[in-house]
Order: sequence, then C-alpha cells, then structure tokens
Amino acid sequence: MRRVSRIAVASVATAALAVTVSACGSSSTSSSSSNSSAKNLGLALAYDVGGKGDQSFNDAATAGLDKADKEFGYKSTAVEPQDGESDADKVQRLESLAKQGYNPVIGVGFAYAPAVKEVAAKFPKVTFGIVDDDKVQAANVADLVFHEEEASYLAGVAAAKATKTNTVGFVGGVDVPLIHKFEAGFKQGVEDTKKGVTVKSQYLTETAAEGGFSSPDKGESAAEGQIDAGADVVYAAAGLSGQGVIKAANAHKVWAIGVDSDQYKQDALKAYQASILTSAMKNVEGAVYTLAKSVKDGKPETGVVRGSLANGGVSVSDSNPAFASNAAIQDAIKKAEEGIKSGTIKVKTS
Repeated sequence: MRRVSRIAVASVATAALAVTVSACGSSSTSSSSSNSSAKNLGLALAYDVGGKGDQSFNDAATAGLDKADKEFGYKSTAVEPQDGESDADKVQRLESLAKQGYNPVIGVGFAYAPAVKEVAAKFPKVTFGIVDDDKVQAANVADLVFHEEEASYLAGVAAAKATKTNTVGFVGGVDVPLIHKFEAGFKQGVEDTKKGVTVKSQYLTETAAEGGFSSPDKGESAAEGQIDAGADVVYAAAGLSGQGVIKAANAHKVWAIGVDSDQYKQDALKAYQASILTSAMKNVEGAVYTLAKSVKDGKPETGVVRGSLANGGVSVSDSNPAFASNAAIQDAIKKAEEGIKSGTIKVKTS
C-alpha cells in the first residue's frame, strides 16, 4: 500500500527494476571487495519522504536519473522510502545498491546523511551523493546543496508584487533548518519589495515522520487557514504536501508559488496550472545528472557542491504567461537577481 495518496493518481513504478534490500550486514572489507562489478549498472536513487510522484523534489531527482540513463545507456534504479523506517533501514538500502553495482548511489534528502556517511566508508570505490546536506564531507561523497534562500527571495519579490490584499502566506513542510532557509528568503524578498505586507507562516509538523512532506491534506488545510485570513499568494516548501496548498489556492482563485520543480509544468497539477504564479526552483535534476556524468567520465565529483543563483543552481520559473508577461514583476525580479549576484543584497538563511 502506498504510504500517502496523490492528488492525481498516476503510475509510480520505480525508474527501473525494483531493488531487494538485504538484511544481512557485512564488514568494511567484504563490502569494499564486493563492489567489483565489471560494468556500472548506472546510478541509484534512494527517495526521500513522499517518493516518486511528488511533482517536486523527488521527481526532479528522477529527471536527472532519466537524463543520465538516456545519455549513457544505463539501467538505473530508484527505491521508495518505507513507513517508520530507521537509519539502519537506510543503511541496508544503500549497501544493497552499492553491492549490486550501482554508482553513484544518491540519498535524496538530508535524512540520508547518517546512512551515506556510514555506507560510503564501507564502499570507498563507490561514489555517493547526499542531497540537501553539507556535513558528510567524505572522500567519496558529493554533498549536493543549494542556496534555497536565494530562489525564495525571488519568490517573495513576486508575491509582494502580485498581492492585492497585502497578506501572503508561507507553508513549510517540517520545522527544520533547511525549510527555515526557504521561509527566511521569502520573507526578506517580500519585505524588501513592498513595505506593509504581512507574511503568515505555518509549519505542518515538527518531524518528517509526522507527514509534513507527504500529506497534501495537511498542506491544503494550512493554506485554507491562511487564505481565510486574507492571504492571496501562498508559497509552499513542503514536498508532496505542497500539492494541497496549490489545490487550495486554485479553489479560492488566489496565487500559489511552487517549489523545487517547475510545478506549472507538472502533469499531476495540470488542473491547477492557472493558479501557479511561479516556482522557486533548485536544480536537483542537474545536480544528479552531473554527479552521474562525473562518475562516467572517471572523475567523480566530491565535496560540497552548492547551487546558487549565480551558477544557475537555483532560479524562479517563468512558465506561466501571467508571470512572464507582467512587466512590474519581471523588472523587480531582474533587479533582485542583479543585487543577489553582485552581493548588494545579502539573503538571510534563518
């Protein structure tokens, strides 16, 4: 049974063959020597909460996997998270993928940090990636992180220019430092653009285990409350839960701002497309693909790799014609981009 329901039901089969996770442990020596496959099968993704089909963070990683498969002839795989899993479960999952011959092996989400650190030490010839955590920093690990606050600042600029009620909302999936970056950038962008605009903030849960990133119903309820309080633009940094925010915005004819992927283009959100003003994007797709390419080229990327506005790692989408053709919004966005890139605008992270 799926751990959460989707707003739009679609096929959510993994990107290739399902992976059977072994429950057997092994020593560092045996683990390292077991990674002697003559041919790299491709990359492996271990999904974060919400899994494939979140139309956001995990799907962006999947797009990077698909691009690598197409270009390199790989037969990559992706594995869904399970209810109530522990760090030990994550360790077993990553070990199984490394043993089977996948390289790189990428944990999609900061929750994988302890498991990536442990397993990378056992498989020194395999390159590992961890998305949204910069503290692993092992010799064979790429810490794939982003300046989310910069894209969120631009989202705040757009919200301030679009609001007519002078009230906007922010919905965070889980009350953790990563999501605080989204909120901080958004609030600063709003405040720097238009004085007197109120930003209402709400976090759905204290921990990811409570469903903050995987519960569209929680997102919808939070957005309903903010809209009832006058918000006419709502920005969600909440993974799959953000779909509920977008649904609520559409129902009340107000603006939603998406996150991570260009949510205006997502098939599962097509019914709500007209209500998605823009999305604060981070190029998880590019980060996953580039790591796979570096392994393919024999020069594995390692260390902290941070996407920013300056290097194209974060941005805001302009797919909605109402956003792209609004001169006031576009001028303000351009000015903000120039300020961030030049350093005259220092975006807060908390």
